[in-house]
Amino acid sequence: MQDYRVGMATSGNIPVVLVHGWGGSFNNTWHKPGIDALLIDGGRRVIGLDLLGHGSSDKPHDPLAYSNLHEWFLGALPADEPVVDVVAFSLGALTVLRALIAAPHRFGRVVLAGIGDGVFEPHDPTASKQIVAALQGTAPPDDNIARLFGQYAAQPGNDVGALIAIMQRPESQPLQVQDLSTINNNVLVAIGDKDFAAPATRLAQSFPNGSLAILKNTDHFATPGAFSFIDALLDFLPSEKL
Repeated sequence: MQDYRVGMATSGNIPVVLVHGWGGSFNNTWHKPGIDALLIDGGRRVIGLDLLGHGSSDKPHDPLAYSNLHEWFLGALPADEPVVDVVAFSLGALTVLRALIAAPHRFGRVVLAGIGDGVFEPHDPTASKQIVAALQGTAPPDDNIARLFGQYAAQPGNDVGALIAIMQRPESQPLQVQDLSTINNNVLVAIGDKDFAAPATRLAQSFPNGSLAILKNTDHFATPGAFSFIDALLDFLPSEKL
């Protein structure tokens, strides 16, 4: 479930947990672009975590298994690390956001990438059905969003049945601004200016210590590997190199 990669140990060194999005994995989202290596070069310890339904984690096909992903995530954090920094993308960011609300004491600095003000709105089931149709091969050929999700899901090692179950999981209630107003963690919200999840201004401003990075000429799926995102990430997470 977890891939530990150790950087230079320093006093009080807080590990960084890297969490991918739907259809991704630690290896494809963070390791292949070398983001984990950049953090390690900066003296940080890195923990790669595959979400339920992805990578090396279990892949149930029952949508109910994904009802409370944030609780699963909190349970997957190493028990011997009382506080972790987190970098999370898309579904991972949605999961981490709810985990942060539930247990802010478990987190130091948090980066939420690829999510925006839509967290305050009821989920549109049409969007999920659109993606499921793409995975089942029934989406219209001119549906570009469905096509992109279908291509992303086709990465080696993915279990399409599990990815469909995730999209069919029970809907969560939308968040309220007051849910975030008492979270004092430093939170960076990063969103591409071409991301369908944009804007994210309200989300970033709802955190007392929130900041917003708008990534120019960046769409949703390009976010983790975008140089502008990597620069913002490295500026936000302090280096602990000796």
